[in-house]
Amino acid sequence: MCRCFLFLVVLVSCFQSLGQSDPEQKPPKVGLVLSGGGAKGLAHIGALKVIEEAGVTIDYIGGTSMGAIVGALYASGYSADQLDSIFRNTDLTNLIQDNLPRDAKTFYEKEDSERYALTLPFNDFKLSFPQGLSSGQNIYNALVQLLFSVKDINDFNELPIPFFCIATNVETGKEVLLNKGYLPEAILASGTFPSLFQPSEVEGEVLIDGGVLNNYPVEELQAMGADILIGVDVQHGLRDRSSLLSATEILLQINNFRTIKDMERKSGLTDIYIKPDMDEFSVIDFARKDTIINTGEAAAMEHIESLRSLASQQMKPFVKKPNIKQVDSLVVNRLILKGNDNFSRGYIKGKLRIKLNEKLSFTKLQQGISNLVATGNFNTIRYELTTNGLGQDLTMNLAENTNKTFLRIAAHYDNLYKSAALINLTKKNFLMNDDVASLDLILGDNVRYNFQYYVDRGFYWSFGFNSSFYEFNKEIDYGLALQSNFEIPVNTNINNINLDVSDFTNQVYLQTVIQEEFAFVVGAEHKLLKYSTKTLNEIANDSTQPPPATSPATFFEKSNYLSTYGKLILDTYDDKHFPSKGLYFNGDLHFYIWSSDFNDNFKEFAIAKATMGTAFSLFPKLSLNIETSGGFKLGTSRVAAFDFVLGGYGNQPLNNFEPFLGYDFISLPGNSYVKAYARLDYEFSPKNHMLFAANISNVDDDIFRTGEWFTAPDYTGYGVGYGWESFFGPVEIIYSWSPENDDGNLFFSIGYWF
Repeated sequence: MCRCFLFLVVLVSCFQSLGQSDPEQKPPKVGLVLSGGGAKGLAHIGALKVIEEAGVTIDYIGGTSMGAIVGALYASGYSADQLDSIFRNTDLTNLIQDNLPRDAKTFYEKEDSERYALTLPFNDFKLSFPQGLSSGQNIYNALVQLLFSVKDINDFNELPIPFFCIATNVETGKEVLLNKGYLPEAILASGTFPSLFQPSEVEGEVLIDGGVLNNYPVEELQAMGADILIGVDVQHGLRDRSSLLSATEILLQINNFRTIKDMERKSGLTDIYIKPDMDEFSVIDFARKDTIINTGEAAAMEHIESLRSLASQQMKPFVKKPNIKQVDSLVVNRLILKGNDNFSRGYIKGKLRIKLNEKLSFTKLQQGISNLVATGNFNTIRYELTTNGLGQDLTMNLAENTNKTFLRIAAHYDNLYKSAALINLTKKNFLMNDDVASLDLILGDNVRYNFQYYVDRGFYWSFGFNSSFYEFNKEIDYGLALQSNFEIPVNTNINNINLDVSDFTNQVYLQTVIQEEFAFVVGAEHKLLKYSTKTLNEIANDSTQPPPATSPATFFEKSNYLSTYGKLILDTYDDKHFPSKGLYFNGDLHFYIWSSDFNDNFKEFAIAKATMGTAFSLFPKLSLNIETSGGFKLGTSRVAAFDFVLGGYGNQPLNNFEPFLGYDFISLPGNSYVKAYARLDYEFSPKNHMLFAANISNVDDDIFRTGEWFTAPDYTGYGVGYGWESFFGPVEIIYSWSPENDDGNLFFSIGYWF
């Protein structure tokens, strides 16, 4: 009996064993967890290439920060090779820094951004600092385009590979698992590293980088149903003081105090733990992306046998992902705006410059988004593209910048205005929606001010008011002064006179944009213009005695003028001071209709002038900038105050003073002129330029009537120098000379011009 019972037990065990080796048994579900790590997260791409090569099919993906970005793209259908190509061919540094092309700004905004070295919020007379260096807008734009194929999937479990990512609620300090919503918005929120990026707002929650609480979400991946876990961990250990050279690295070090201990447990939960050596890389080493990707690939190759074994357990052939075709155009037939409380729909549409129900390229859409970002009126601009049957809904969630008042400062030195410090107060929504008021107070050797009020109506006519006061004094050759059209007494005892110039100008104007590139301006202007010197009275009093402390001035001009004017402006230069590509045109016509007539010589007259130019690259790092300009007077008025005067380098535009190499400021007068200018710019290292320039000109009275404008140039000049794009503005040192002069001139310009 016992033997029969033992036989039955063995028989049952055999049947159980046969049941466990059932060929219909389900293969294991494989989950992939990708850690955060900034630029180091690019190693995930190299690891994915090896995982695919081994034939492993991924069933679930979870990630944090850069791991969320790479993981989401892979979960959406991109292959490892596609990701490798995309990231290697993308300027990641430019994306991270939110660098905007200059042509994203209106002409007002270009002038505004090229004047101040530092801008700080100044609400309730209290200074504050931005929440982060970047809003992440360029990254968001790129993600929207890359993930366009899954734009209508709101549940991330319905992606080709189910996916989730981790963020942190900065208000509650709690971990947030994101597996629903708009995918680009979710993964950007997961990667908003504190201090580097501004926090993201998703579904009413203010979120920052998920790595603050959970940089390796392996347990959440288990909860999805993964049986086998592959992990790629690009975190590094604690660094010594020599590596803690930035606020970003210090914040990461603080965060690592906790995560390193967590990883002792989490790595044990991972079946295949891939740990690339990231010690030599930082979270912002995006310039080393090729090396980082290769490092991830090498680390994964160490586990190739384990990966191949896992692939065999899955008991199905690996299906290579088809390449996702990049979508480069779409049709937007409905625009939905949210959050624009202080900016009109016309203003928003005017910046976007897109037409509904027409084919639109992603480049064009992203240009419009950049136009909005360039205004500085919005902290974040998040938008969703969703299918509505006929085309796409463009839903824009605009988080207006709560900072409406700003304090701005700058400093400058040049050979004409000398040293100057600028303090600016800017107020947005000053009197109405869409407006901005700005006051510059300039202290230094020559006190000046500039007030601007501008209402930007986008598609419609914008309008504004400007008021400014400029003054400077310059010692000029007395012989050159006699050549001007001013009535100056002849005195053989004088070699030089000190000329004082002051200009008080008020303008009201209308402005609109034509074909997105041109600005057309019409307006009216009042100007009080003074030219004077004390030199003549000092000589007349007694050349052997010290001049009186209150020596009266001799005025050559002291008149008020009223004029109407029109301008047509094109400016697509990529940089105002060191352009390497783009076109430029500035045409101006002023018609002077009234004067208080200090010199009793006024008749109605007009001044027309224009400058056109181009910049292009000859070779890498070597560019050529060519400009031509000219101007003339229309009418028989003997007023000389608006004659053209050439000389100097790079001076702030004022009336009809024009720069000209080879001659000092205020050297070549005439009521008409033509000029050609060319400059070679060699950027021998980033932001450092060697400059070689030449110009030629004819300037005199009525050269267009006499035909002299078409003759060989009367004046030539050359220059060689150095330029540096500093954080406080361009620095230029130029030595110039002319064959017609014995003396050369050394010109300095330090900081933004104002």
